[in-house]
Amino acid sequence: MTLAILVAISLMWISVAILFLGKGEAKGTGAITAFVGLVVVFGAFLQTAVFKDAFTGGLLFAHGLLYCTVAYALLAGLEDMRSVGNVSLAVAVISAIYTVLFYTGGAGADGTVLVAKSNYFAFACLGYTVLTLQVWLNAYGKLKASTVAWSLILWVPFGLWIPSFMLMASGQLPF
Repeated sequence: MTLAILVAISLMWISVAILFLGKGEAKGTGAITAFVGLVVVFGAFLQTAVFKDAFTGGLLFAHGLLYCTVAYALLAGLEDMRSVGNVSLAVAVISAIYTVLFYTGGAGADGTVLVAKSNYFAFACLGYTVLTLQVWLNAYGKLKASTVAWSLILWVPFGLWIPSFMLMASGQLPF
C-alpha cells in the first residue's frame, strides 16, 4: 500500500514543482495537494492500525500532514508561508531520524534489530530531508522557488518512482 502512496505523492510533487516554475495556478495545485495529503494521512492510519506498521505510518503521517498544510496555504492564498515552513522543518527533522534508522537498522538496547536496514530507503529519506529543508528555506525567503521546483522534479524518480515501481515489479531495490 505504501508503494502506491508513493506514486500518488509524485502527482503532488510534480504539480507543486510546475507551479513553483510559474506554470499553473494555486487553487488547482492546492486541490491535488489536498487530495494527496488526505490519501497519505488515510494510508498512514491503515499502515499503522491495519498493517501494524507504526514505523512506516509515522513517516506517512508527517508527510501527509505537511501536504495538507501546503494544500491549505495554496487554497487559502496565504501570503506568509512561514507556517508551512515551520511544519516542513519538523518533517525534515523526522525524515532525518528515519534516514539514520534505515541506515543503521535501529538496533535496540539488547541488540535486536528494530527496523530492517535499507540503504536505499536511507538514501530516499535523506532526499526527503533535503527537500523539506528546502521548503522551509523557501518559506522564509532564503531559497528560490525554482530551486525547490527542480529538486522536486529531480527527486520524483529517485525518491518515489524507483522504490515504488521496483518493489512492486520485482520486490527489490537497486541497493
